[in-house]
Amino acid sequence: MPRDPDYFRAKTILITGAGSGIGRATALVFAREGANAVCADIDPEAAERTANQVIQLGAKASFVECDVTVRADVDAAVKQAIADFGRVDFELNAAGAALARKPFLEITEELWERTYALNVRGTFNGAQAILPHMLEQGGGVIVNIASVAARIGGAGNSVHYASSKGAVDTMTLGIGREFASRGVRCLSISPGLVDTPFHDNTPPEVLQAYAEQMPIGRMAQPEEIAETVLFACSDGASYLTADTIYVTGGLR
Repeated sequence: MPRDPDYFRAKTILITGAGSGIGRATALVFAREGANAVCADIDPEAAERTANQVIQLGAKASFVECDVTVRADVDAAVKQAIADFGRVDFELNAAGAALARKPFLEITEELWERTYALNVRGTFNGAQAILPHMLEQGGGVIVNIASVAARIGGAGNSVHYASSKGAVDTMTLGIGREFASRGVRCLSISPGLVDTPFHDNTPPEVLQAYAEQMPIGRMAQPEEIAETVLFACSDGASYLTADTIYVTGGLR
């Protein structure tokens, strides 16, 4: 946790995918610490709900509709964040999805490209859009949500998703190393199974089977991943960059 108890107070985080799951939980965890949140999501009503919850916790927030696959949307979100709060200290690129689970031989080129557009291009857009601002202000932290799937290969039904998250890890390494000497840290967080809307279309018995594979015996809650994002952005993690933090309940 941060060494300075007021470290996050009045600082600002921009979150993509803020309307639900890890993105929403992160906005609320940062609000608890007094940080402002700019909530970006392809669903503007969901983004607004998260922003309102942040405000109810006593912090400041705004929201913006944002399709991370569209660079103009991401640029507009960054511009709005700076207009609303003057600076962006942290960015969480949480927008992402598996879209569909398919065995490798059933993955279409269209599904492959849509998955990479969302998970890889979306993360690229977020990081590249915010970096000039962070460099100008003298530093910042970018956190990208990856997945343990990149390490285990997609478990037989999501190579497209797993490989896209592997690309996120590699992108994180490259960004982190390139900008470490200029005050910008970049990390990826790779969760295991998390109880989010990501799994709304997964049969309960399948989720239960997945959960039983976890040494810890359950799915993670999104707040547990959000607390890891908070640590990654804190002054207590000041020497941590160009790396991946695994939050998997012991899954390997």
